[in-house]
Amino acid sequence: QVRLAESGGDLVQAGGSLSLSCSASGKISSIVAMSWYRQGPGREFVATLTSTGITKYADSVKGRFFISGDFASRSMTLQMNNLKPEDTALYFCNMHLRTRAFTPGDQYWGQGTQVTVSS
Repeated sequence: QVRLAESGGDLVQAGGSLSLSCSASGKISSIVAMSWYRQGPGREFVATLTSTGITKYADSVKGRFFISGDFASRSMTLQMNNLKPEDTALYFCNMHLRTRAFTPGDQYWGQGTQVTVSS
């Protein structure tokens, strides 16, 4: 059984920084991509990192948030700088991974970690 666990959420003042971490455990053959989403009024894409090294960011976080990952150790980090009150949300890590080789794989989600940015 695959499990994703996030950590690092906290209360921070506007302009501050936070680093979120996510690690995966269980029977994993390979990871295709690692991503972060956040839940505010709706679920919003934040950033993704593929196994080929491609990164993508939501326009709202470009230049402030940075995703990094270690596919071998099954872990990733979201470095968040210059945080704004509108970044307040429950942040989820997501991994597209395979539990068996030569299969398309599935999406797995963590339970979420709360980030609150005060003005």
